[in-house]
Amino acid sequence: MPSRSLPAVLVFTRTTAYRHDSIPDGITAFRELGAEHGITVHATEDPDVFADGLGPYTAVVFLSTSGDVLTPAGRTGLRAHCAAGGGFMGVHAAACTEYGWPFYGALLGARFARHPELQPGTVRVEDHDHPATGHLGATWDLTDEWYDFRTSPRAAVRVLASADESSYAGGGMGADHPLAWTHEHEGAHVFYTALGHTAEAYRDPVFRTHLLGGLRHVTGHHRDGAEEPYRLSGS
Repeated sequence: MPSRSLPAVLVFTRTTAYRHDSIPDGITAFRELGAEHGITVHATEDPDVFADGLGPYTAVVFLSTSGDVLTPAGRTGLRAHCAAGGGFMGVHAAACTEYGWPFYGALLGARFARHPELQPGTVRVEDHDHPATGHLGATWDLTDEWYDFRTSPRAAVRVLASADESSYAGGGMGADHPLAWTHEHEGAHVFYTALGHTAEAYRDPVFRTHLLGGLRHVTGHHRDGAEEPYRLSGS
């Protein structure tokens, strides 16, 4: 189990539906970020970890999970973690997870609806006072799947970045298309980014800094935007 002297994060990657080939690259990125920034990172696909209790973990990351990935006891364990003030971070297909559990949908903030084909596009950065987006300019160009959501979460979350649908083909949400956000839900500090489909993204220092900002948020290193974002070596 992790040492309590350092923030500890559990990266969960179980899938029962579509499985992203980039999951191993994502795990590597989180492990390397943790090693560089003093965060203990464990990765698992075992749902029993949630039932056994998440007390040692400061935060949980659902990294491109899909389908129903938790047992009933695991759902209880995740909800208890949130109620105790734990952190929750979702990356990319975390929005394609636990469709039948209303708590999870509210925790994440929005549910996946569809995406166009993988293609280059532009992110509009709406909030530079957060470590996940403070290193970015007004826009950020990258290649991804550009998730559409069933509804926009904007009314209930702090939107950090959104999609410019004029920059790619097939967007379905229009002018209000959040992609990354934070909020609090039933005690949990939550960060979600819809980005992260490709293996290449997890090797990109810019995207890694985006993930690091999310980790800082959910592990308690950042809450109000007053601090400068961490920087990766060489970024």
